[in-house]
Amino acid sequence: MALFNKKNDLQQKTARASQGAISSILSKDMQITGEIQFKGKTRIDGLIDGNVKGEYLVLSETGKIIGDVEVESLICHGTIEGNINCKLVTAHSTTAIHGILSAANLTVESGASLNGEIKAIQNQSNKTTPISSPLPSAKKTKEADKAP
Repeated sequence: MALFNKKNDLQQKTARASQGAISSILSKDMQITGEIQFKGKTRIDGLIDGNVKGEYLVLSETGKIIGDVEVESLICHGTIEGNINCKLVTAHSTTAIHGILSAANLTVESGASLNGEIKAIQNQSNKTTPISSPLPSAKKTKEADKAP
């Protein structure tokens, strides 16, 4: 199911992100600590403990990122523990995301686990706007209940 944008536009962007050869692959036996930056399409099967910045990222079922992700397009089958800022995100059924997800286009398969906050990025600017207004925090609610 596509959120935030028209279906035809999303299909075109998804097709562009899916095409082309993968220029870099991080094997499932590899672990990297530190920030990674790349151009082109990269596939991660291993563990990254640090922030990831680039163009097109494919995170496999065995792939895990502990850090923030800032890419043009993310096709996610694995786990991300950190904030995500992308134009196009596809979360497949094996996905587990823990953090703030900001995207212009979001597709989520049944079974994917999204734990955190989702924000829509406006196409014309990089501003983010929450989909719904935030709920009052539990602390504020308890303090209001104590007032006469």
